[in-house]
Amino acid sequence: MNGQFRWFIAFILVLVWTQKKAESQELGAMWRTAEEEKKYYTITNIPIPPGIPMRPGSFEILPDKRLAVGTRRGDVYFISGAFETPPNPTYHLYASGQDEIFGLSWRDDSLTITQFGEVTKLTDSDGDGTADRFDTLTNNWGYAEGHEFAFGSKHDPDGNIWVALGLSGSYHSRNIFRGWAVKVTPDGKMIPICSGLRSPGGVEANKEGVMFCIESQGPWNGSCSLKHLKEGAFLGHPASYNWYKFAKGIDTPKIEPQTNSRIAIEKKRVKELVPPVILFPYIKMGRSISGFRLNQTKGKFGPFENQLFFGDYTLSIIMRATTEKINGVWQGACYPFREGLSTGIMNVEFSPKGQLIAGGFTTNRQWPVRGEAPFAIQRLDWTGKIPFEIKEINILNDGFMIHFTKEVNPAIASKAMTYSMTTYTHNYSAGYGSPEVDHTTPEIIKATVSDDNLSVSLKINGIQEGHIHDFDLAKIKSRSDQSLLHSKAYYTVNEIPKK
Repeated sequence: MNGQFRWFIAFILVLVWTQKKAESQELGAMWRTAEEEKKYYTITNIPIPPGIPMRPGSFEILPDKRLAVGTRRGDVYFISGAFETPPNPTYHLYASGQDEIFGLSWRDDSLTITQFGEVTKLTDSDGDGTADRFDTLTNNWGYAEGHEFAFGSKHDPDGNIWVALGLSGSYHSRNIFRGWAVKVTPDGKMIPICSGLRSPGGVEANKEGVMFCIESQGPWNGSCSLKHLKEGAFLGHPASYNWYKFAKGIDTPKIEPQTNSRIAIEKKRVKELVPPVILFPYIKMGRSISGFRLNQTKGKFGPFENQLFFGDYTLSIIMRATTEKINGVWQGACYPFREGLSTGIMNVEFSPKGQLIAGGFTTNRQWPVRGEAPFAIQRLDWTGKIPFEIKEINILNDGFMIHFTKEVNPAIASKAMTYSMTTYTHNYSAGYGSPEVDHTTPEIIKATVSDDNLSVSLKINGIQEGHIHDFDLAKIKSRSDQSLLHSKAYYTVNEIPKK
């Protein structure tokens, strides 16, 4: 019976893997842009010497402009020459013996790492180039099994590290503060911030300095999403309700969300529930979104300054997003950016030269990855050519404003029939994931092109709160008759601006 059971489990895992692999491959048919994208952003491999088990989980730029890499197996390497063209890197092992490093941040001559069970400050006190002090700042959360990841931010302006803690599996919080975001002060005090996470994959601030984390699809999460780490908030998954009694100053929500509902409905019932800032449509825009960084390269990475750039583990892609605060609630849009990376992307980082470093690995677990290299560090360089893209979408009280990276053809862009839009949302449910539900087709009444031809305001009847607004701009042309490199964009409406 034992052997039969093991065979059955293995069979089920193969079926799941096959289905997920097919989902990953579906993206290629959806974008088909890798050949076009490389005209604007090239991908360069950073060579990794044989024998170095480089499974990157986090990156940091050191004061001397070297690249620091924290790995899944718990090593920290300092790399020289990664930003040169062509790269000719040398690797120096700074520290080892840690565990799944998914956060790196340099401050005051020390490297702070976020790892599986703690936040640790590493210091080279004798100046020999290798860490010799390992000071635990905090380990005041529980951990016992392989899904209980911890993802850390860079230091915020006050020197704090923000940490997002994954649940025990997808459904349970069996160890203290699993499913919470916490803040770790410079002196090692851990402050609980908010509950309701499932399986976060990265923590970062937007251009206004507000802290967000990325969340994976699963129970109570119909798709991957960007979530606001608001103090006292509940972010959607009720498994972590049981730790409120240990969170001083934060009241336990009086009620839990109802399953098989909608976020827009439940946020009116559960006053602590903060809706996702951006919903990333499943497969169309990622499947296992990971670490992300704010682009503040001052134009060195092209026309997307102050936007967030995300990796995706399963689909081996890079996406971007913009955020805005409407009626006191954060929301925004996500956009395709670059496919064709060679492994599962776990994290990204901008170099001093304005390049985007991306890296990660594959595993032998049941998680298929579109890029099949066992591990890699790669670099995206802007070629200096500006792609014709949807730069940003902002909501208006009666529609949307769409900004472009190049001038549009006003004769085409001024016609309402040029634009296509649908909306949909997801089940807010204890079940795993969700299909797209509640589809609508808003009426695009009028399109008005700005005087500089770089933006178009759309007057729309039928904006839906709580829905993704799925834009298809394939008919748009630039003044030089270019088509958009990516014609799709997805705006999540939590609030409609008041008039």
